[in-house]
Amino acid sequence: MTEIDAKIDALVPAWLTLPDIAENLGIEVTRVRQLVKEGQLIAVRRGENRALHVPADFIKDGKVVKGLVGTLTLLRDDSFNDEEMLEWLFTPDETLPGTPAQALRENRGTEVKRRAQALAV
Repeated sequence: MTEIDAKIDALVPAWLTLPDIAENLGIEVTRVRQLVKEGQLIAVRRGENRALHVPADFIKDGKVVKGLVGTLTLLRDDSFNDEEMLEWLFTPDETLPGTPAQALRENRGTEVKRRAQALAV
């Protein structure tokens, strides 16, 4: 969990606090903290009170977006830190089209994971 850089903060269209994530997923906040600790979600400190926030695009229909966990694992294996992962996931790519985070939400995770794997080469 890191404090977010202003440039990357601006890339992410919306954020949710851990209690918001817990409510959306129908689980306890302690379980959300565990998901962050396990690397299944990325949480960063932002705002005046430096509360932990997760990109809202990581949650859809009461679940963690399909393909996100695998993509985060691939990026970590490529030695990306949390900020670098957020930057990669939320930077528009004309060839995708859109951002990798949008592609995951639209069930185009195979292409996103393929690109994440290619980063290691």
